[in-house]
Amino acid sequence: MLASFLLSLREGLEAALIIGIVLGVLLKLKRTDLNGIVWRGVGLAALLSLISAIALNVLGMEFEGKGEEIFEGVAMLLAAGVLTWMILWMRNHGGSLKSEIEEQTSQAALGSGQKALFALAFLAVFREGIELALFLLAARLTSSPLQTISGALMGLSSAAILGWMLFASAIKLSLHGFFRTTNTLLIIFAAGLVGLGIHELNEAGVIPSVIEHVWDVNGILSDKSETGLLLKALVGYNGNPSLTEVIAYVAYLVALGAIVFTKKERHKPVMVTTK
Repeated sequence: MLASFLLSLREGLEAALIIGIVLGVLLKLKRTDLNGIVWRGVGLAALLSLISAIALNVLGMEFEGKGEEIFEGVAMLLAAGVLTWMILWMRNHGGSLKSEIEEQTSQAALGSGQKALFALAFLAVFREGIELALFLLAARLTSSPLQTISGALMGLSSAAILGWMLFASAIKLSLHGFFRTTNTLLIIFAAGLVGLGIHELNEAGVIPSVIEHVWDVNGILSDKSETGLLLKALVGYNGNPSLTEVIAYVAYLVALGAIVFTKKERHKPVMVTTK
């Protein structure tokens, strides 16, 4: 539940901030008559994202045996890849995100570009929605459907409330600090997806294990126990991992951690304030 909550909060807040910035610009330009265009774009994007999420889950249920293991392994690795791209993109562009959206919105509004405004709102939400659909599919493979859905609903609700509070009150939030904190948690979660993805492909015989079990601590903490399943969903815990699984997990964690946290900062901290 925590993994799906965090992912939904992160994706939902990004979408809420973008839509909030767009509506804020329209308010400053006294073009609130275009708000309906924005909300129609948001509504269509949310609907298509939901349909995509359902389709992905239905597709996953069609596979059995080796096919199911390959599907789950590929889905986890793909989700980890998209999550990696999202983390690196936000780190490199987060500092200029607000100004870029304001400029695009102003150009669309002043030029009476209703289609451009609709597209801006639609693409902002649809991108986050598709990413979240893929992430939740991967999260569902490590926890129960009820926990995944509950966490997602709580995360999206929290994101909507927080997004509204940011632009309707005097709350000040350091987006730089928020995204840096969530990036740390998401890097660990993504490393878990990489490890579990390799594990599934080991089981399917697509990637060799080399050493089937580097260690086995299931006697101390079983990955089938309640605590073990929780750790599996959060950090990719496996009580008896293969050598290739361990190498992939550690290599990803070290490589991405080094890129994100040791590279020289290029942008000043981004602050969103309403006054």
